[in-house]
Amino acid sequence: MVQLYNLHPFGSQQVVPCKQQPERFCGGGSDALFVAAGCKVEVFTVVGQELCQPRCTFNTLGRVLLLAYSEAGDYLVAIEEKNKVTFLRAYVNWRSKRTENSRVCIRMVGHNVEASVNETFRDQMSIIEMPLSETPLCVSCCPVKGDLLVGCTNKLVLFSLTYRTINEELSILDFERSLIIHIDNITPVEISFCVGYVAVMSDLEVLILKLKSDPKTGATVTFHPLKTNSPMQQADKVISNETLQLESDDFVMCQKPMELLGEKSKQSGVSVTLESTGLTDEKIKYFHVQHLLYRRFAPDISSYVLSDDIKLHSLQLLPVYQTGSLTSDGKTSPQEKELLSLFCFFSLPHVGYLYMVVKSVELMSVYQYPEKSQQAVLTPQFLHVITSNNLQCFTVRCSAAAAREEDPYLDTTLKACPPVSMDVCALRIQLFIGLKAICHFKNHIILLTKADPETIQERRESPKRLLSRKDANVNLKTPPVAEAGWNLYIVNTVSPVLLYKEMVDYSNTYKTVRTQSCIHLLSEAHLLVRAALMDDHQLEPGEKADLLEAFKESCGHLGDCYSRLDTQHSHLALPYYKMSGLSMADVLARVDWAVEDGVQKYERGLIFYINHSLYENLDEELSEELTAKIIQMFYVAEPKQLPHILCSPSMKNINPLIAMSYLKKLDTSGFSSILVTLAKATMALKIGDLDTYTNEMKIYSEMKLVCGFILEPRLLIHQQKGQIFPTELAVHLKETQPGLIVASILGLQKNDKIEIEEAESFFKALCGKDEDKIPQLLVDFWEAQLVACLPDVVLQELFFKLTSHYIWRLSKRQPPDSIPLRTSEDLMNTCSHYGLIYPWVNILIAHNSSADKNYTEDLLKLQSLICGPSYDITSIIPFLELLSEDTVAGLSVHVLCHTRLKEYEQCIDTLLERCPEAVIPYANHELKEANRTLWWKKLLPELYQRIKCGGENYQLYLSSLKETLSVVAVELELRDFLNVLPEDGTAAFFLPYLLYCCRKKSLT
Repeated sequence: MVQLYNLHPFGSQQVVPCKQQPERFCGGGSDALFVAAGCKVEVFTVVGQELCQPRCTFNTLGRVLLLAYSEAGDYLVAIEEKNKVTFLRAYVNWRSKRTENSRVCIRMVGHNVEASVNETFRDQMSIIEMPLSETPLCVSCCPVKGDLLVGCTNKLVLFSLTYRTINEELSILDFERSLIIHIDNITPVEISFCVGYVAVMSDLEVLILKLKSDPKTGATVTFHPLKTNSPMQQADKVISNETLQLESDDFVMCQKPMELLGEKSKQSGVSVTLESTGLTDEKIKYFHVQHLLYRRFAPDISSYVLSDDIKLHSLQLLPVYQTGSLTSDGKTSPQEKELLSLFCFFSLPHVGYLYMVVKSVELMSVYQYPEKSQQAVLTPQFLHVITSNNLQCFTVRCSAAAAREEDPYLDTTLKACPPVSMDVCALRIQLFIGLKAICHFKNHIILLTKADPETIQERRESPKRLLSRKDANVNLKTPPVAEAGWNLYIVNTVSPVLLYKEMVDYSNTYKTVRTQSCIHLLSEAHLLVRAALMDDHQLEPGEKADLLEAFKESCGHLGDCYSRLDTQHSHLALPYYKMSGLSMADVLARVDWAVEDGVQKYERGLIFYINHSLYENLDEELSEELTAKIIQMFYVAEPKQLPHILCSPSMKNINPLIAMSYLKKLDTSGFSSILVTLAKATMALKIGDLDTYTNEMKIYSEMKLVCGFILEPRLLIHQQKGQIFPTELAVHLKETQPGLIVASILGLQKNDKIEIEEAESFFKALCGKDEDKIPQLLVDFWEAQLVACLPDVVLQELFFKLTSHYIWRLSKRQPPDSIPLRTSEDLMNTCSHYGLIYPWVNILIAHNSSADKNYTEDLLKLQSLICGPSYDITSIIPFLELLSEDTVAGLSVHVLCHTRLKEYEQCIDTLLERCPEAVIPYANHELKEANRTLWWKKLLPELYQRIKCGGENYQLYLSSLKETLSVVAVELELRDFLNVLPEDGTAAFFLPYLLYCCRKKSLT
C-alpha cells in the first residue's frame, strides 16, 4: 500500500543550456554534469541552486550509447558506436580539458607510457581504450573502489582501477583486466557493481552475486564452474530445446515467475564461472561466487501482444556506509568508507522492488506506480520515478534497515527507529510534459523532456524472443534530428531540514483525527533526517548541526504521538523521548491533559514513559507541582506502582502530606502491602511524625521489612550523577536499627540489586566517612557476608579486607565508631570461616589484662580468622609490620601466622624468649605427625641450654623440660633416647625417664 501526500521535495529548477538534444547524460562528482549528443560530450558546472554554466567540451569517437561516471578516480566511461562498431573508452583527467582543441592523449588499457611524454600527462585529458572480444552492452562503476564492470552477451569483464607510478612526482590512472565472470542463459541489459556485489538484469530476470575472497587458498587460485544438476536447471534446458521447435510455429513457452533467495538461487539454472586473466596471484581479489538472489518475472500474455510493460528497468545497487554515530562530526574520504549495508532496486513498468542484500537477502519494499514508469533512480532518501508526464517521489526504508545494522541498541528502551515494514508513501507527483530520462547526483534531479509524444527506442532488445519472432531483432536506430520542444532540466531537491519541517507541519492536520497517520508522516520525517545524517559526506557546512537538531525534534514529536496511544506500540514513547534529549519536566509540559466525561484519562504510553524514567534514577528533580500531578496520575492509572514512584530521587520535592493521603487511600482500596507500609513510614519520617513511623515499622517483622527493601531498594539508596546517597529512612535506621540496614543491603546484594562496590560506597556515605576510612557498619557488613556465604563473594578478597582492617585498628588502638553487631564468639559459632582459636594462643594473651573489650574483640576476630580453614595466610604477611611483636596482640598474631606457614622452629624460639609458659601447649598442639621430631631435635636442646643459663624463667624452663622428656621418652627407643640426651647432664635427673624407656622396652 502506498500512501500519498502532497509535499514539496522539489525546489527550484534550471535549464541546462545544451546546444543539441541530449542522447545520454549523467552527473559527475559534486559539481559536474555530462551531456552526450552526437559525437560530443558537453560538461556543465553545477554550483548552488541557480547556476549551470558550460565548463568544457570534448569529442568522442562515435555516437555515445551509454555514459557512466565514477567518483572514485574521477573518470567518465562511455560505450560509443562508429560505423556499426562498438567501443569502450574511459576519459581520465577531464577537468584539464580547457578548450575543445586542447591536446588529448589516447592510449590502450595497460599501455606503457614513454618517458619522453611523461610530463604531458599531468595537464591533459587522457582517453583509455579498452578492447573487448565481444560487444559491450552495459557498464557499472564501483562507487567505493572505482573498479569498472562491463557487461557483454554472456559474460561480465571486471577492470580494476589502478594508479601506475611513472616517477616520484607523477602517477597516472589506469585499469587492469582482472576477472571475467561467465554467465550462461542470461544476457545483461543493465548491471550494477559495488565492492564485490554484482547485480545483473535482463528483460525479465535479476541475478545478484557476491564475489568473495578465499583466505584458505593463499596465493594459488583455481576457478571451478558452479555446476548445478538441479531439476530446475534440467527443466530449463528442456524448455529451451522445446522453445526452438515451438517458435517455428509462432508459439512461445513462458516460464513461471520465480524468487530464490540465498543459496537456493543456485537452482535458477544460471551457470556462473570465474576466469582469471593472467594477473599475478597477489593482485587477484576474487576467488569464488556466492549466490544471493535470483528473480524471474513472467510476461502478462492476456493481451496476446508483446508490450514494453513486461520489461525490467533501472537496476541499481545503493551502498550505505558506516557513520560511527549520528553525532559524529568527522568526514571520511571514499577510501576510508566502510560498507554498512547494501540495497538493490529494480522495477517493472508498474511496480518496483527494493531488496536488502548484505547480511541477509530480503524484500524490503514494493512500490506500486499509478502510471507506467519509464525510469527510476534510488537515493538514500527517496526513490524518484518518471512516467510519460510525471516525476514522482517515493520514500524509502534504507536508513531504517541500515540503522539496525549499525546500532545494536535500536528497538530497545534506549533507542528506536521506525520499522522497515512501514508502508511507503509518495510525497509528490510533479507534472512534466514528455519525460524521457532521469538521473541523480548530489542534491539534483536531471530530467530530459521532449514535447512530442513519439518515443525513441533507447534500449537494446534481448536476443531471447518472448511472444513473436517479429520482435526478435530490434536494432538501435539513429535518433532523428533534434527538434524544438526538448529540454534538459536540473531540478534542485529541497534540503532535508526544510522538507522535514514541512512534513511536521503537514502532520499537524492528522493530530486530532487519525493518530496513526500522524505517526506515519512523522516517521517519514524522522527517516528523512536519519538518512541525511547517515549520508553526511553530502552535507553542506553547518547543515549537520541543523539536522541533528531536527533529529532530536522528530524524536520528541514521535514520543508525543506514542505517549497518546493505548496500544502494543505505546512503549515506544520511552526510547523516542530519550533520543529527543527532553527532560521529564519538558515532556510533561507537552502533555495535553485531556478530560473525557469528567474523568482525567492517562494513556498507557505516557504512563510507561514516566514509570520507566522514574525507575532509572534520572538526575532531575521535579517540582512539587509536577510530583503531585504524577502521584494523582498513577493513583488513577496504576495504583500498585505508587509506592515505587514515591521512592524515585526525581520525586524528592513531593509534599509528604499529599503522598501520605494517597497511600492511605491505597490501604482502604485493598492495595495494602509491605511497600505501602514502608512508603508511609518514609513519609511519616519526613513529616517528623515518629509515632506513626514507629507504628508502621512494627506492623511487619524484620525479615519482612528486609523483603520490602529488596522489592524497592530506593527506599534506602538513591543514585544521582553516578554517586550513591542514603535516604532519610536509611540514616534513621542506622541510628535505631543498624542490624536491619546490614541485613537489607546483604539481601540486595544476594538478589543482584546492588554491586559490592556500591554497597561499600553506601555504608561510607551513610556513616559520613571518606573513601579511605572504613566505618564499623561496613565491617559488620563484611562479617555478615562471610556468615551468609554468598556464592558471588570472592572469599580471599573479603578476608583481606577484614584482616587488614582488624590489624589497622589494633596497631592504632583505634576503637570502632559504633558497637559491633557481632562478637567474636557469635562469628565462631555461626560462620565456618571463623575457626576456634588455638589453646596456646589463649595462654599468650591471658596475662594481658590491660586491653579494653573492643581491642580484645578485634584481636579475637583476627586470631579466629587466621585459625580458620579458608584463609590464605600469605595475603596478610605484608601488613604484619603494622603490628609490633612488642605487644602481646602483635606477638600472638605473628606466631599464629608463622605457624600457619609451618615455620615452627622460629615460633619455638620466639615463645621460649617471650612466653615460656606457652611453649609446651604450643608443642602439644602443633608438633604432631611429621613435625614430631622437633620435640627432641629443637625443643629439648633449647630448653636444656636455657636451664644451664639459669635466670628468672629457670623454673618455667625446667618444668617445660620435664614435659618434653616425658613426650620424648614415650616416642623414642632407649638407644635413641640416650643419643638425644645432653652429655653434660646429671644422670639422677634423667633416671626416671630412662627407667620408663627400659620398662617400655621390656613390655614389648
